[in-house]
Amino acid sequence: MGTLFKNGTIITASDMVKADMLVEGSTISVIGRDINPEGHEVVDCTGKYLMPGGIDVHTHLELPFGGTVSNDDFDTGHKAAAFGGTTAHIDFVIQPKGGSLHDGLNTWRKKASVAQIDYGFHLAVTDLRPEVLDEIPSLVQEGVTSLKLFMAYKNVFQVDDATLFKTMEVAAKHGMIVMVHAENGDVEASLTPRLLAEGKTAPYDHYLSRPREIEGEATNRATVMSGMTGCPLYVVHVTCEPAVQAIQRGRAAGIPVMGESCTQYFFLTAKKHLGAPGFEGAKYICSPPIRTEHDHGVLWQAIRDGSLQHVSTDHCNFWFEGGKGPWQDWMQKYNGGNWVEYEAQDPSYRRPGKELGKGNFAKIPNGMPGLEERMMVMWEHGVNKGRLSPQKFVELMCTNPAKIFGMYPKKGTLSVGADADIVVWDPNHKHVLSVETTHMRTDYIVYEGMEVTGKPVKVYQRGIKLVDGEQWLGHNGGGQFIHRHPNAPVL
Repeated sequence: MGTLFKNGTIITASDMVKADMLVEGSTISVIGRDINPEGHEVVDCTGKYLMPGGIDVHTHLELPFGGTVSNDDFDTGHKAAAFGGTTAHIDFVIQPKGGSLHDGLNTWRKKASVAQIDYGFHLAVTDLRPEVLDEIPSLVQEGVTSLKLFMAYKNVFQVDDATLFKTMEVAAKHGMIVMVHAENGDVEASLTPRLLAEGKTAPYDHYLSRPREIEGEATNRATVMSGMTGCPLYVVHVTCEPAVQAIQRGRAAGIPVMGESCTQYFFLTAKKHLGAPGFEGAKYICSPPIRTEHDHGVLWQAIRDGSLQHVSTDHCNFWFEGGKGPWQDWMQKYNGGNWVEYEAQDPSYRRPGKELGKGNFAKIPNGMPGLEERMMVMWEHGVNKGRLSPQKFVELMCTNPAKIFGMYPKKGTLSVGADADIVVWDPNHKHVLSVETTHMRTDYIVYEGMEVTGKPVKVYQRGIKLVDGEQWLGHNGGGQFIHRHPNAPVL
């Protein structure tokens, strides 16, 4: 017995056709017209769209950062993702300073033991000693084919140009892709103390510490290294015109560079949101910062013309009104440093959050929630507003990330033999986004009050139903690690 999705309209990156789809086991077995329903469970999809499960290749679940730990983990974050139509994501493993790449990988594997949707890992290189450089090729056998390097966060994650160049050389030899957080961290490290000394300590001043020029410069620098090494480059969370232009110049010259933006960069502005009264602007602190309405237009054009290939979230949410920090102090006091156990004993307790940066923008934990709303927000303002076709939407949100990161055609499309990661999408369902209805572990969302038309009403992972209306059917351990393949295409 299989599951027959009947009378729906199937949307892929290339087609939009009315057809039935049969799932047997964990994969799609037949796509066609008028498939005989006998012996199968029938899902009536009349008036609905069938799309591949969304893929978000940029998340930070349970990430220690900025004096605390991000709220959502592989339990709550996965549930929220599925309710938003995302059935697979790639999270960032952080190499511990002084440790190996596999030390970081083992830590994240433990975090993922409660996974509810499918997931993969990128490996963020923070300490490139000779033995770590030699370790990189072994990641391919582990199904980890992407490395990340930070050109920002000086004295925390930032690497120098020699490290970036050497990593690209090794990655290129083994069919891996290098990702960069492209901001000139040295310039930011000079601007920040100067602003603070001038008494500029508010959330808006974070924007002044990270101008668009340093993002454009770093993007250009990384693109040049990609051209010199032949290593595919993927620039994460592109926010502004100078960065887009650097990528466009590189692509025009035949350099294998690609990029993404994130949902928030299409809607939020520094003036309105970071400049909100009081400390409200802290909700919108992320790096690179949100920009201007002009940059919104540049980004919409970039995803339409293929200059950027994906829209992710950079989901990394912290409480706006958190606990009493810093977390290191009370970790030592309670349960031998296990904050998870402490919070389980006292669910009313909140780990420290954005309030850590009151009076000093440099101490506000960087990041915001967005994993659940991504598909709905981009459908509303992309497809419903005429900026994107339904096929382009699927290309950006599902198919391109699967191709770029070695998961296609197992993931990212609806075709015979593909994993049955299926979103039943109601294009007429009206929904108001609110913190009151979100499944993320947060006390605010950045799209509060936004009305969207179009929502997932059923979500399946490898043929197993996870979401049915407002009902959650997933379980811890149901998510599987995605073993990705090297030598993926440059789109």
